[in-house]
Formats: sequence, C-alpha cells, structure tokens
Amino acid sequence: MLNVETTEAWVAAHRGGSIGILELSGAVNDRASPELDGLKRQVESRIRASYSNVSRQELLALPVMAAYDRYYKRFKKTYHVQLQLESIALKGKSLPNVSPLVDACFLTEVETFVLTASHDVAKLEGRILLDVSLEGDRIVQMNGQTKGLYPGDMIMRDDRGVCCSIIYGQDNRSPVSTTTSQVLYVAYAPPGVGAEAVATHLHKIEEAVRLFSPGIKEEQRKVFSA
Repeated sequence: MLNVETTEAWVAAHRGGSIGILELSGAVNDRASPELDGLKRQVESRIRASYSNVSRQELLALPVMAAYDRYYKRFKKTYHVQLQLESIALKGKSLPNVSPLVDACFLTEVETFVLTASHDVAKLEGRILLDVSLEGDRIVQMNGQTKGLYPGDMIMRDDRGVCCSIIYGQDNRSPVSTTTSQVLYVAYAPPGVGAEAVATHLHKIEEAVRLFSPGIKEEQRKVFSA
C-alpha cells in the first residue's frame, strides 16, 4: 500500500478543495470486458438523455461543472471533461476503449464530472505527496512533451518528480497499461465540488472495476479535505 500524504502548501492554497485516492490491487487489465462495455452504453444513453438539449451555459451552471470551470479559468483553460461530455451528448461520440482500468475511470468521470487520474502503482516511487505546483516545477506529459507548470496548480508528486497536474494531466512514466495489476486513482476537486461527491465518485469507479475484476482488493480509499 502506498504512503500518500497531503502537504501544508496544498491545504493553504486550496481551502475548501478535496483530493480522493483509491488504490486497488489484483486487477486484470489485459482483455476486453463485455460487462464494462455494457455499462459504457448505459452511461452514454444517460448522458444523451440528460444533456442533449442542454446549452453550454446551462451545463456550466451545474454545481460540480461550475467549480471546475472556475478553477480552469484561473489558468485560462477549458475543463476537458466538459468537452468530452459535450462530444458524447451532442456529437454522438462513444466512450473510448483504452483499457478496462482506464475506461472504468473515464466513464465515471463523465457521469460525475470529477476529474481523475489513474496511475500504475508499480511505476510510482517512494512517498506520494498531494501538493501544489511551484515556480520551476515541470512535467513530461504522456505525449512526451515537457511542460513548465503553472504555480498554484493541484499536483501529485513522488520521489522522482511531478506525476500529475490538474491543468496538464498525467506524466509519461506512471500511466496504467495492459500489464497493470495495482492501480491508484486520484480524484482532484477544487472548492465547490465537495468531499462527499469525491467519495461517491471513488465508490462508483470501484464498482465499475469489479465488473471485470471481481477479485480486486481495496488497499485504501481516502478523501483529503483542505
């Protein structure tokens, strides 16, 4: 089980925010899951039924989406889950097929709007800190590009450096692959989302994972509040 802690800097910078973690072991991630695919189709149908006639302004007025919109606007960015939701509801797009562990996270994300990253525990090193980015912090993104981080962003770092940032996403070192058996899900919630919404979100991810890996073990599940 990973040692995960928050820093005083994160608490000071993001009062009212939350970060949730869910660590699961014993997953099988190298084959398609008809059960998970069935859940994807259900989620797509619910999204289209709920949001196909909703304007962007109405979508951004929803409390959780509004909280992320405020956060992203601080950095002159658009919340990518909003765009993904619109692509399903308005453009008829389907949920992607990456791998079951990633797909379980993504389908829950577009239902709850809670931003979440998934990391291969075996690729993380040392103590895990839920922190705030500082001047000079950098991340190598999944596409191999190196980005300097905006100071003040919510991030996660291990002993080797920054693993994830809200604005720039995950690094290229710790993503889940088909060989991943132990996963760490990290849900980042700015003020306005609430710890209860994060806790519900993590529970829904675990339910989705159990569709294709019923024998998984929950190593830890926590919600940290600033």
